Amino acid sequence: MSPLLGPISEDLPLDAVTTGILGMLPTAGFAVMGFLAPPLLRRIQLEHLLLVSILLTTLGQVGRALGWNIPAFLVFTWVAMLGIGLVNVVIPPLLVKYFPDKIGMLAALHVTLLGVSTAVAAQAAIPLAHLYGWRFSIGIWAAFSAVAAIPWLIVLTGKRAVTRSRTSPASDGPSAPTSAIKPWRSSIGWGVALVFAGCSSNTFAALTWLPAVLIDRGMSQETAGSMLALYSILALPVALVVPLVVVRTPRPLPVAIVFVVAFAIGYGGIIFAPPASAVVWVAIAGLGQGVYSFAFTLINKRTRTQSGSGILSGFAQGVGYALASVGPFLFGLLHHPGDGWLPSFGMLGAWLLVLWAGAMMVNKPRFLEDAFHVVRPGTKETAAEPDCSRSQGRNIFRRKRGTPGPEYTNRIDP
Repeated sequence: MSPLLGPISEDLPLDAVTTGILGMLPTAGFAVMGFLAPPLLRRIQLEHLLLVSILLTTLGQVGRALGWNIPAFLVFTWVAMLGIGLVNVVIPPLLVKYFPDKIGMLAALHVTLLGVSTAVAAQAAIPLAHLYGWRFSIGIWAAFSAVAAIPWLIVLTGKRAVTRSRTSPASDGPSAPTSAIKPWRSSIGWGVALVFAGCSSNTFAALTWLPAVLIDRGMSQETAGSMLALYSILALPVALVVPLVVVRTPRPLPVAIVFVVAFAIGYGGIIFAPPASAVVWVAIAGLGQGVYSFAFTLINKRTRTQSGSGILSGFAQGVGYALASVGPFLFGLLHHPGDGWLPSFGMLGAWLLVLWAGAMMVNKPRFLEDAFHVVRPGTKETAAEPDCSRSQGRNIFRRKRGTPGPEYTNRIDP
């Protein structure tokens, strides 16, 4: 939407405060769903939650394209962001459920497609608006959301048929209890949350304000939209590589540092270098978005089980996006004519330090479940001895010989 702020403002009065609120809505919506997801994951199947998220996203996209005033536009944008936020939480445990041996590859594909879709939408925004108006330009993507529901409807139909034909399915046994896993009492939970906060505040501030910054420095709307597309598409090369590297690196802190430095160098060039060289600095800052795939990969790298992945995903994204929601809002609020956007980018620099701190907290090779005793009813609580090998995606939490206690694998199906 950010390349279309000018055309939208001709119909709806978008001032700096309203634009800042729009920039907050993605991270705020993601945060709300992060907090709501854990109880939902305990009661509703992952596939059903995914279909609900697609419905919300489609409804929100259609509604805001029809938005007749600012409140309606904001409300329907919020609905769409709630849907996308639910997708974000559901994807990591879905990967563990269906592809426990290919988490790195599927995480890379996931983040790659995020980058493709973001870049295509940014590049097509202005041309579509010139042809059919800004409402069509932002509403057409609802069609893609609706199409995304089709394969999952097929999956659920197939699962019902299999369930009816089975007499004693293996997954009908008692699932591992999860109430003892409290990510807010773990440095892993807070570390992943801070990584999400740091990367999301930077990414969504750029997605909201980068065209405005470049237009303020003399670019045309079309060129600024292309710069946003460039910024988005450059997440692809790193998204393809980062998950594969992170899952094989016991201590991934250096990977995060590379992206922090890329963001910082890119911001410096955008602020201080001649506008003619903006493409170079936008490209360098765009490479910093690799930290987003770093954050998503950490969820499954630092958990052993599907349930643990869902709990960490909900907590880290809930807290992380809640903290990050102030980034896009403050970016516009801190800007005053003539200051060259320096205070705004200085605020993003502070969030890069937060990102760095979070990456340090999750650098040590350990798992979320190791910090808690998760005991089935009727068994004696004992100390557990973690086995940190993660070969073939079957990461077993082994108990001491001769003592009762649970075993966990990535193949647990709640």
